[in-house]
Amino acid sequence: MTVRASPPSDEPTASALEGRSATAAQRLGEHIQELYPPTCRPEYARDLLCCDEAWAALSESSRLRLADRLHHVLGGPVRHLLEAGGRQWRLSMVVTFAEVLGCRTEQLDVLAAAVELLHTGSLIVDDVQDAAPLRRGRAAAHVVYGTATAINAGTSAYFAVDRVIRRIASDDAELRAVLYDHYLGAVRSAHAGQALDIEGHREEMDRAVYSGNADQLRELLLLTHQLKSGAVVGAALAMAGVMVNADRRLTAALSSFGTAVGTAYQITDDVADLIGVPRTGALTKRVGEDLFNGKVTMPLVCAVGLVPEHDLAEVWGAVREGGADPSTVRAATDLLIRYDVPERCRSEAETLLDEAWGRLERLLPPVACADSLRDLAHRIVFTGRVA
Repeated sequence: MTVRASPPSDEPTASALEGRSATAAQRLGEHIQELYPPTCRPEYARDLLCCDEAWAALSESSRLRLADRLHHVLGGPVRHLLEAGGRQWRLSMVVTFAEVLGCRTEQLDVLAAAVELLHTGSLIVDDVQDAAPLRRGRAAAHVVYGTATAINAGTSAYFAVDRVIRRIASDDAELRAVLYDHYLGAVRSAHAGQALDIEGHREEMDRAVYSGNADQLRELLLLTHQLKSGAVVGAALAMAGVMVNADRRLTAALSSFGTAVGTAYQITDDVADLIGVPRTGALTKRVGEDLFNGKVTMPLVCAVGLVPEHDLAEVWGAVREGGADPSTVRAATDLLIRYDVPERCRSEAETLLDEAWGRLERLLPPVACADSLRDLAHRIVFTGRVA
């Protein structure tokens, strides 16, 4: 297996990495634009077809018509969400790791961009399944384009990674197989996690409320978060490890760390749901969206044992079936905040991160900027920022 990684440069410093961030963000943005162009491009349609023979058989006018149609129905919903912004922290995780090792490559950059597009597609589908009206402060893609188009465009974005793997490993079957193994495993895990998330954990929450024991509920919810939110991040870092010729132990530790970051991020995102997620003065989604939907998240899990049983039973009974009125949801969020539930959740997230970092740190080279990867993970999880 041959990986085209450049030889390590002089040992980078943390400040040097930060100085490159603006340029890196611009390059990664260009890769995203290439994979999902803002204007109609025939080469984009040809890439999506994955059938050169069929493309060659079309007349020039049919090619242009096809490109325009695919740009609207497959590219439109994805561009709609991309143009709303987003933190794109998965990109930053991959790039920072590569620069810690001094092995940043164009191939790795475009792979990281494709992983971000996979995540974007999953958000589009997630909003349909949750009937969420807003995403990143604007109407969700399914509200603008319709449910059928949004679902198809969202799932199509999963295969941006496939398009990139075919390109960067076109002459290396072994490398393709390893990259596909990580990628397809993550997508399979994410669908299992989403299935658990859709089904919910209401029965386990019932038992936890009335027994005062949330051990099983916590275990199942953490698994759901690991599968749904952590697996893709773990796969992204594992693929980065493969691309820079990391050994198996380091690649496994990278996967574990990425999974922990994604899981911890989901926990703090659950906390943010209690107070809303603001951006430039506006909320990106409703405050208490999960409680409106009767969804069991980490704040409810951590409330067991913190909130008095009678009060928790009353709150859970009021929101369990979804559709609670705003005043009920507001009272529920106030109660959880009053008993320091958010702090308990953040402590859970921090423990996950610290344990995974401990396993990874031992395997990283002793360079001055190694801690920049840990620091980035903490900023992502606890502030939602990459810088």
